[in-house]
Amino acid sequence: MSNKTLVTDAAGELQPDLYDYLLSVSLRETEILSQLRQETAQHPEGDMQISPDQGQFMALLVQLIGAKKTLEIGTFTGYSTLWLALALPEDGIVVTCDTSEEDTAIARRYWQAAGVTHKIDLHIAPAIKTLEQLLLDGQAETFDFVFIDADKVEYRDYYEKSLQLIRPGGLIAIDNVLWCGRVIDPNFDDDVYTIAIRELNQFLHCDQRVALSLVAIADGLTLALKRPLNQA
Repeated sequence: MSNKTLVTDAAGELQPDLYDYLLSVSLRETEILSQLRQETAQHPEGDMQISPDQGQFMALLVQLIGAKKTLEIGTFTGYSTLWLALALPEDGIVVTCDTSEEDTAIARRYWQAAGVTHKIDLHIAPAIKTLEQLLLDGQAETFDFVFIDADKVEYRDYYEKSLQLIRPGGLIAIDNVLWCGRVIDPNFDDDVYTIAIRELNQFLHCDQRVALSLVAIADGLTLALKRPLNQA
């Protein structure tokens, strides 16, 4: 995992100055977002936070597709949730799910400070159970955008449920698909998380139900656009 995009030269060396430049001419992070990112960086698992440029990129995607109803699988301290909520119209909603009361308590403080709590519906439960309940509640094909960033072993199940929940023309974004380079590192051939991500990447490459692009931002972000049934 990575909390910043790894910009490299031809030799594969990290160029922190170039990444700083990228942020300086592109990033429009609000003060509340910046404060939440800085607090999360002090968290013992702070590297689970998405990078600020990825947050802004996803916010732009939400605006590009005119999303109003979004789903997030994995809330953590709510940084990505806040990016999405701020990008949505006043009547938009982020349904987000996590299992940690402690981490999401941090998120709630910042959502309130940003004035977006009315746009966020937090579910504290295993994500699969929340997704199954959404389907039982008749919410199939009602979501415009889904962001998957939770237990990597469950990624394939999250994806299949998300594909049922998202409308045709809706977009699924899947985080950590490059897994800090472990996807091509034989030293991680026995690692269950690496195996799960490799298998999902291979599966998505062949899945004709979606149009596909893997973007090399932060730790890798796969974008899957759900095709209409007659185009699958």
